[in-house]
Amino acid sequence: MKTVRTVSSNLKENEQTLISIFEHCSDVVFRRLTLHNDAKLLLVYIDGMIDKDFVQSSILKPLIYEGVPQGLGALDSLTQMCDQELVAALQTKRVTSFEEAADRILKGSVAFLADGETAILLTDVAQFETRSIEEPSTEASLRGTRESFTEQLRTNTTMLRRIIVTPDLKMETFQVGKLTKTDVVLAYIQGLASDTLLDEVRSRIETIDIQGVLESGYIEEYIEDTNYSPFPQMMSTERADVVSAGLMEGRIAVFVNGSPIVLVVPMTFWDGLQAPDDYYERFLYVTMNRWIRYLFALFSILFPSIYIALTTYHPEMMPPKLMMSITGLREQSPFPTVIEVFLMEFMFEGLREAGIRLPQQIGPLVSIVGALVIGQAAVQAGIISAPIVIVVSAAGISSFVIPRYRFGYPLRMLRFPLLILSGVFGLFGVALGLILIMIHLIHLTPLGTPYLQPIAPTKKSKLKDVFWRRPRKGMS
Repeated sequence: MKTVRTVSSNLKENEQTLISIFEHCSDVVFRRLTLHNDAKLLLVYIDGMIDKDFVQSSILKPLIYEGVPQGLGALDSLTQMCDQELVAALQTKRVTSFEEAADRILKGSVAFLADGETAILLTDVAQFETRSIEEPSTEASLRGTRESFTEQLRTNTTMLRRIIVTPDLKMETFQVGKLTKTDVVLAYIQGLASDTLLDEVRSRIETIDIQGVLESGYIEEYIEDTNYSPFPQMMSTERADVVSAGLMEGRIAVFVNGSPIVLVVPMTFWDGLQAPDDYYERFLYVTMNRWIRYLFALFSILFPSIYIALTTYHPEMMPPKLMMSITGLREQSPFPTVIEVFLMEFMFEGLREAGIRLPQQIGPLVSIVGALVIGQAAVQAGIISAPIVIVVSAAGISSFVIPRYRFGYPLRMLRFPLLILSGVFGLFGVALGLILIMIHLIHLTPLGTPYLQPIAPTKKSKLKDVFWRRPRKGMS
């Protein structure tokens, strides 16, 4: 068990203790002050993390020129000065342990120690460089907000407060990570969020035992039901309007300091196929676009495997002229159809990954030109047939129709086992693969919520927002 070191009344002893705690920390500043009434003070802070102008003008100057008022101790005087300053961000706290003081110093507080005082006054004056609010980079929007979350936790929670203006919006803070001590905020609307769901998420966050948290993905893996499902069980977003809509539906949002991606739980299968614009446009357009997404999602996962099954095992199911055309183009190919599709699928995924990882200036150019050049060269060399390029490209482009990029991952992953099943068993293998996927989806219940609801189990009251979106007046 870790021992707690308490503050003594001797300023030199306290200074030495803090120096030993922050040994070899060149960015920690120790500033000693002797006031004109012989009161001795020590300031400890992290260089680059505090508002120096405020500390100098509002705290140090009055102390240096006026000293400590009669009848008050040094820390009492400082507390009085801080309370009189009309600065919303300023918070003061007295602590008696060096460990708690060190934690607050590392997060942007200034520690004041006075000779003869057995406490440390901590003043929250954190100020450091942060990224400004920009447009969402992963969630394109034609209509709606253009603001995205940043890495600053309080900036993100403030954006949420600006939208949902009610004291029923609750935010509970947890610290996760032995080394990073990352602030994790649980946001929900009291009265809408289920108490059972809240208790479950709280308990899972509190039981996280990890050295550090660098991104919200760390928290996601710890609180999701199973790590072995390819389907995301939490909706991740960088848009404040998406989080607000989720909270008003009774869901819970998880903010992580240092991450612009916020988690919304629980998530269903249909959330992955819905875009934020669906609730800003006319319902007729939205309904048509949703059906297009559903069809293209099926197309992206099934088209390559169905092509393999038809051309290899069931040519009689295809029109004769089309089959003869495909057979003629495949005469020069040295590989079976399933091997051709596998080669092109791996190449397509590699080019897609290269386009993401390369710098923005050349990434799209490499992925597009690479696909055209490699595909054309492979066809001319007789390594693969032309129809394979069309099939793989059409399936890959179809996956881009899915509005949530992370939801396209499972469809791309499951394409490969379906290719194997179709190459071995034909259409029977495709049907078997679909049945196994459906069984998995039916049994998937993230945080107690059926993944396929309101289809399985059926909830008629919520069906109006799955296959079509009813007019706003008809939705609650």
